[in-house]
Amino acid sequence: MEVLNKNDYVTIWLDGQLCGIPVLEVHDVLSKQVITEIPLSPEAVAGVLNLRGQIVTAIDLRKRLNLKPQEDNSGEMNIVVEYQGEPYSLIIDNVGDVLSLSDEAFEKNPVTLEACWQGVSNGIYRLDDDLLVILDIEKLLTFDDNRAAA
Repeated sequence: MEVLNKNDYVTIWLDGQLCGIPVLEVHDVLSKQVITEIPLSPEAVAGVLNLRGQIVTAIDLRKRLNLKPQEDNSGEMNIVVEYQGEPYSLIIDNVGDVLSLSDEAFEKNPVTLEACWQGVSNGIYRLDDDLLVILDIEKLLTFDDNRAAA
């Protein structure tokens, strides 16, 4: 029997696109949080939130990827990840399931993938009824001027 290498991803929704973040990179999944704005921060930085006494920088992924604002953000959620030793909360539309997918099904970004996803994705999985874009946390949190978000 052949053993397949599997990768586990937390799936999220952002502007109708199904995305995946490696399970091992996700520290917390939170409902909508109270966010305190930071003056003069980059546009994609929504502000900071208090997570069990720890200050966490909140990144609005819609703004980060130049997507249109969500009309009803009452269901928005947060995925907490760590980058360069600091926690970041990624503001997303919704959380899906955890998927376990084989290495063999992984593909590089197709040239037809929208530009906003090309720069922050490691590749894709073609699912039965959707395209799963695998997000790269480092690319998401490194802004154009090569600085981390905060």
